[in-house]
Amino acid sequence: MGKTPKKKSGGSKNKKSPSIKNLDNLPPIISLESLLGDLAADSDEGERSPLDAAQDLIYDAWETQSKARRIALAKKALTISTDCADAYNLLAAEEASNLADRLRLYTQAVEAGERAIGRKGFREMGGHFWGFLETRPYMRARCGLALSLWEAGDDEKAIEQVQDMLRLNPGDNQGMRYILLLWLVEKERLPEAEKLLAQYGGDPTSWMLYSKALIKFKKDGASKAANTALAKAVKGNSHVPDYLLGRKKFPRWLPDHYGFGDDNEAVLFAVDAKKGWQLSPGALDWLTAQIKCLE
Repeated sequence: MGKTPKKKSGGSKNKKSPSIKNLDNLPPIISLESLLGDLAADSDEGERSPLDAAQDLIYDAWETQSKARRIALAKKALTISTDCADAYNLLAAEEASNLADRLRLYTQAVEAGERAIGRKGFREMGGHFWGFLETRPYMRARCGLALSLWEAGDDEKAIEQVQDMLRLNPGDNQGMRYILLLWLVEKERLPEAEKLLAQYGGDPTSWMLYSKALIKFKKDGASKAANTALAKAVKGNSHVPDYLLGRKKFPRWLPDHYGFGDDNEAVLFAVDAKKGWQLSPGALDWLTAQIKCLE
């Protein structure tokens, strides 16, 4: 099963839900990391650093229902340690009023994370970053910065951010490969997209299956290879074409979880992949024709 934060797909501006543009996979991470942090505090009470104390305040902030209280705790955490990347992450997600503010705060978060981890940490933990609790605030910051850079139109830097995240953590616990793949396809960087597909070849998600089909179509048109890849994608999730073709409307609120092949996965994939398909000449007509053949 996969899990992603909810984000709003349309409707009233008076209601707001967390977005992947803010903090990736935050809900399932919060309780686990808070518990691990508490266990570490119990075992090393005499060795607690200012950064540990600041991070504890962030755990408290994640668990409170009050936005104002969360922001206050994040600001208090920064008075204890300016190396607390998650404090900047929280402020970027909850207090930033515009894209420029988010970019500034996520940049500060990345810098704080780099200071906290240190050169030795990067050398020793590189390749397995998410497996170490102390790297996760930094990796969340990199995600927030990458998504904000993409939103700002700085495509090259956004892609570089995600590529480096996968270098640090090829296991990709955050699911950054899905975002990167869509970006590479949208920007016509097909050799890089194919390399990414090969790196995660056993991944059965719609992100991989439908992107592979689209890449083959973009390279060779409605070839046998493209048609075969699309048929495999449809078999993996038959709900996707309805959303890509506009036959079904996206829900007002995006789902907070998905299962392989279900409608939730189709929604979450299609809401971000639709632009890439629309920008590919003839792709939606090809999809329409192939769906008729497969029915």
